[in-house]
Amino acid sequence: MPMRMRSTLRRPARQSGFSMIEVLIALLVLAFGLLGLALMQTLNLRYTQSAQQRTLAVNLASELLDTMRTNRSQLGTYAMGQSDFAAVSATSGCATHNVVTAANNVTRWKCEVREALGPEAYAVVSVAGAPDVSVTVFWTERDTDNLAGGGQIVLETTL
Repeated sequence: MPMRMRSTLRRPARQSGFSMIEVLIALLVLAFGLLGLALMQTLNLRYTQSAQQRTLAVNLASELLDTMRTNRSQLGTYAMGQSDFAAVSATSGCATHNVVTAANNVTRWKCEVREALGPEAYAVVSVAGAPDVSVTVFWTERDTDNLAGGGQIVLETTL
């Protein structure tokens, strides 16, 4: 009579689904991933706004340098500092002048700086070392807690 050996190893019972703890861990991992994605989106928006303000400041400074380049004979009119922006308000829009003069160009440009970069924005324009001139634009970063303080760009050129 042949001897039969009984298998002492049993097959594990089939698992028919996920346990509750596995589902909760998967939801927790998903939640952390979504929170990280939301944080990245928020930071992206803040940095995009900061980059836009920098672009506006560079464009405004370049525009003033080009205006100065076309009107070199009245270079002293374009010199300005922070105190020159005290009376500038861009709340009602920047008016255009019928007569194009260096003084009117400066007035319009100051208004455009405040309109584009905010009510605290100002510029320092140095023409003392003409034909070497520099335009430095300062502004307060909006809606950027971690970039708090201000933005600043400096453009220098030889006319």
